Amino acid sequence: MIDKLARRKIFSGQTVTRGIQKEFAEHKEDAHALVKGRIDFFNKIYGFRFEHICIKNQKTRWGSCSRKGNLNFNYRIVFLPPRLTDYIVVHELCHLEQFNHSEKFWCLVANVFPDYRALRRELRQKKIG
Repeated sequence: MIDKLARRKIFSGQTVTRGIQKEFAEHKEDAHALVKGRIDFFNKIYGFRFEHICIKNQKTRWGSCSRKGNLNFNYRIVFLPPRLTDYIVVHELCHLEQFNHSEKFWCLVANVFPDYRALRRELRQKKIG
């Protein structure tokens, strides 16, 4: 038999999960449209090839890039200030050329955001979940 406290923990966790799933469903398309538009804009500068754009509900990442050229973004990107959204998009685009955080990678990012260090600091202060 599950005691009341354990039952509360189970049900409150489910409520939170359902709430996040609902929020994800509500914002996924908006996030995709936002990211796609910003990728199109910045890729006029870079001209990198990518496979797919995927919007995810990630707990610890704003974005990622796979070795296959897939660009992944957290749906919560829609809640960020535009400059941080743009920084994330540029950061992931640059991974298509440099799949690391080498000096060459940061030079690519700096072509658009010379102040990328300040943007990184600001982004780290934003909580994802």
